[in-house]
Amino acid sequence: MNRGFKIALRNNWIIQNSDKVTATGDEISTSFSDFSTWIPAKVPSTVLSTLVANGTYPDPYYGENLKRIPTEFFKVPWWYATNFELTQEQAENFASITFDGINYKANVWLNGHLIASTKDIDGAFRITSFNISNSIISGTNILAIEVIPPKPGDFSTGFVDWNPAPPDGNMGLFRPVTLHLHGGVQIEKPFVQTKVNLNTLKEAKLTVSAELTNYSDTTISGELIGAIESISFKKEVTLAPKERKLVILSSDEVPELNFKDPKLWWPVQLGEPNLYHLGLELVQEDSIVDAATLKFGIREVEDYWLDDTHRGFKINGEKVMIKGGGWTDDMLLMDTDENIETQVKYVKHMNLNCIRLEGFWGKDHKLYDLCDEHGILLMVGWSCHWEHEIHMGVPVNERFGGVYKPKDIAHIAQAWEDQVIWLRNHPSIFVWTVASDKVPITQLEQKYVDTFAKYDPTRPYLNSTGGVGSDQHVVGSEDVISEISGSSGVKMLGPYAYTAPVYWFKDTQFGGAYGFNTETGPGAQVPQLESLKRMIPKDQLWPISEVWDYHCGRYEFSDLSRFTKAINERYGAPNSLTEFDKKAQAMNYELMRPMFEAFQVYKERCTGLIQWMLNAAWPKMYWQLYDYYLNPTAAFYATKKACAPLNLIYNYGDKHIYAVNDHRYRIENLVAHIRVFSINSEIVLDEKLPLSLEADSSVSIFKLEEFTSLSTTYFVDLRLLDEETNEIATNFYWLSKKEEVLDYEADLGDFAFHTPSKEYADLTELNLLPSVQVLETHHFSQDEKNQNIEVQLKNDSNHIAFLINLKIVDKSTGVLILPIFWEDNFISLLPGEERLLSATYTFKGEAELKVEGWNLK
Repeated sequence: MNRGFKIALRNNWIIQNSDKVTATGDEISTSFSDFSTWIPAKVPSTVLSTLVANGTYPDPYYGENLKRIPTEFFKVPWWYATNFELTQEQAENFASITFDGINYKANVWLNGHLIASTKDIDGAFRITSFNISNSIISGTNILAIEVIPPKPGDFSTGFVDWNPAPPDGNMGLFRPVTLHLHGGVQIEKPFVQTKVNLNTLKEAKLTVSAELTNYSDTTISGELIGAIESISFKKEVTLAPKERKLVILSSDEVPELNFKDPKLWWPVQLGEPNLYHLGLELVQEDSIVDAATLKFGIREVEDYWLDDTHRGFKINGEKVMIKGGGWTDDMLLMDTDENIETQVKYVKHMNLNCIRLEGFWGKDHKLYDLCDEHGILLMVGWSCHWEHEIHMGVPVNERFGGVYKPKDIAHIAQAWEDQVIWLRNHPSIFVWTVASDKVPITQLEQKYVDTFAKYDPTRPYLNSTGGVGSDQHVVGSEDVISEISGSSGVKMLGPYAYTAPVYWFKDTQFGGAYGFNTETGPGAQVPQLESLKRMIPKDQLWPISEVWDYHCGRYEFSDLSRFTKAINERYGAPNSLTEFDKKAQAMNYELMRPMFEAFQVYKERCTGLIQWMLNAAWPKMYWQLYDYYLNPTAAFYATKKACAPLNLIYNYGDKHIYAVNDHRYRIENLVAHIRVFSINSEIVLDEKLPLSLEADSSVSIFKLEEFTSLSTTYFVDLRLLDEETNEIATNFYWLSKKEEVLDYEADLGDFAFHTPSKEYADLTELNLLPSVQVLETHHFSQDEKNQNIEVQLKNDSNHIAFLINLKIVDKSTGVLILPIFWEDNFISLLPGEERLLSATYTFKGEAELKVEGWNLK
């Protein structure tokens, strides 16, 4: 008989408040025959997400609806229950059940008998497994789980200041529950380590390991047989009753594990993210006792030091400039697989190569699998919400945060081990981050180090995502030096709020373009108008109201005052919601692009940059490149433009034009076309420069001189042409002769999270742009996967058509079609210019194109 398979217990769940179920000792009594008062559920889920799915709390993210959900309802235990059917043959197997994540504690009954208590299941990030061989039966099995919610001081999930806290604290079975049937020996914790010959990249040594546990009362002998694609290998194993054994198959003893010409896993833009499939079977006398499978990539991760101060990273020996954004799960952990896939594709579409997870996010492996498949690097580790009393709800240690007591150290060390084992086969994870704003206490970090040595010696780790200079707004620089590992070699100095473009090029003390800035950004990125209308009640939409503030961040980020002041000073105060939307998107674009561009321009002194943030846990105003509804802000396209691998960039600091080549090869016979226009679209400079670019380079090619007679607001248009005069990159800037003056000496109190401006740039002449007519023709088509559109635009005027925004809507309802993948958007057309743009989307109905812009008729 072949045994060894897993059953994911996803469906057929129900939940109920604890007052409907009673349990005494090892027995449980409830009216399981009457489910009329129970609420249908799926797993993974939280209690509140289940209630939302069932209509108990409809549209919780609209307006201030979230405030109206009573938190008291979730301060008591809730029950999850399900039933599953087993045949007589299945019930004769040995069996285990695994809980990948329960928030926060749980008692578990199977068929009326207690199989695990809160002593066994304690902590959101503990992964627990239990032998239930003597508890399963043929026919209907009933599984009931009493979930105890997290309380202040627990090491639970958290969102810090990004959004309000979920009213239920994310209590529930937020990760999968899996039944595993086997023939007595279970294959657990399979792992593939890879070692690449970095001199040639033509050889790789693999080590395959797994823990085998004999749950039977007899000795079991057999062959552990492995297969990787067409390669197979095996090893004889014998396990005594109840014995647990780590079985290792190394390339030294198994020649088949010495790979010639391996297909390496590369991050996006460096190569293909090739993956391999491993299958393991324990075979006894031609019967499969148990089986396990996994995907892995062959790649080598290293870190390196720039000037002995700043840490960088290499994949397969190649330096990688980290360009990414900070991820958050949905506030109620309601992300779907389709939603996650879109977001990973958005990251790739923006020319980013990394996602930073501040916290072990993901309801399962989906996010990690997708990053493996698309070549997106992942930074994975703990969040800072355990490090501060305001988030933990209990006092913390000033230097080490909330984990400093012996009991808590043991708890978190075990949770860390569980997470590392759970995720270690994903090649996309290039670094573990064991702390955020602070550093782990020495006893805890030593346990982390021991875990890496035992379970994952393949990656470097960061003792903190603060470090060089520390987090300006949290602690002093001396407090982020580890007694074990010294400085992390990265920095987290902000900014997190409005910061002028010139800052990124000129600053060399805080968040500017040097080293690895693990979280930073220009602050608020207000959603587009359609999204604002979905999240704010109509009567609260204009002028900006307290409901807008509720959808900002928390604490120091609880309103848009810094953002709106900058709009008013730089662009002129908006008189309507439509005008505000237009100017907010202009500023979103203008503030985001120079941050990434500065790190591109000064790549010789930079190793990485993480925009804070990538996405949104709920509809919000702050820290996002696309909003909760998957609607890109203008900052999305600014990022895509700034991170293009071949580009011309205007340096706000020295006023030079730089040519950037991210490719790993020299490119010859290029032409840079540089033009400057007045606010009246009069051309005042027109230069063409031949150039060739070395591999992975940035070079100044032209300095813009002062134009004394030029208007206060003016435009710079940059085009990069190939040897056949085809445009291969475009970049368009709106600039001011009145320079922004930064106030580095401003007294910002204890939370110095940005560098404000003493004087603002003047872009108000944009309000004088004459209306222009843009002609368009478009064509819809479809292929096997997507709907497509091609749009031909022509500026039929003598003036610049500024910030054209293309949208596709459902023709029958006018609702915006999302997600959407435009090759470019928020573009500007010179007088008489034509441009062809395309997009893909998945909507199956009849679509309609809308063309909007700053000064379109």
